[in-house]
Amino acid sequence: MSQPGLILGFPECRPQAEALAAETGLPLDEVTIHRFPDGESKLTLPQKLPSHIIVYRSLDHPNDKLVELLLVADAARQQGCTRLTLIAPYLCYMRQDIAFNPGEIVSQKIIGKLLAGYFDAVITVDSHLHRIQHLSEAIPLQTAINLTATHPMADFLKNTIENPFLIGPDEESKQWVAATASYQGFDFQVAHKERQGDKQVTIKLPEDNYRARHLVLLDDVASTGHTLEIAAKGLLEYQPASISVLVTHALFVDDAIERLHQLGIENIWSCDSIVHPSNTISLAGLLGECVMSIDT
Repeated sequence: MSQPGLILGFPECRPQAEALAAETGLPLDEVTIHRFPDGESKLTLPQKLPSHIIVYRSLDHPNDKLVELLLVADAARQQGCTRLTLIAPYLCYMRQDIAFNPGEIVSQKIIGKLLAGYFDAVITVDSHLHRIQHLSEAIPLQTAINLTATHPMADFLKNTIENPFLIGPDEESKQWVAATASYQGFDFQVAHKERQGDKQVTIKLPEDNYRARHLVLLDDVASTGHTLEIAAKGLLEYQPASISVLVTHALFVDDAIERLHQLGIENIWSCDSIVHPSNTISLAGLLGECVMSIDT
């Protein structure tokens, strides 16, 4: 198995790229970016590139990042790169996998096809695939890998909280909650979410002995934080010892963190798939093991 020659990162995620380089023993270099007043980007690659590079970039806030990513991939090919691997710990445009209303664009397969046209392999973590089983159904590549952070999250909780009780805030979270709990033998439950409109939701918690327990609300992604907030309010009625939040991907837009802190939630943790102050769990080990195991 030939090994890749270089990890190529971007400025906003340099610490994560450095951690991956340290985990794999591969050299690291970085794309230089200059942005013009009109929003265009001027990108500069290292002068010499090996035949295989691993491009590391998480694709939150994806519209600018995608354009820059494709410019880098095309330029790398022009410099003689014969194999390009993309590591995007957070993968964009996966939620829209069906047209819910007439005229809606199904972005999942469009972006998947676009990435497949530029890269030979794509690796991501806990991509929220609603109606498909395998990432290759969205990104038509032989090597399209959707890893899960459940084991690193379980190990973190085991070393951080005494006898945690995991709570999934809705049914969609069940796969992550169940996998994390079963890996270390934690108790868990999953709540039921009902929508009463575009912004109104109620969450019904299953009956259990939550009192005096260290509860952890666990999910793959936190965006507005409203679902976590509503679930936490319901759990407070049981007088738990503590309530914490743990997610793979931390968006936490607007005042989401503040609202959760106001409920008395002190511990808000995330993996470092998206750069955020709540980052606590490094994914370098998980990603590095995958990189070194695939046929490169």
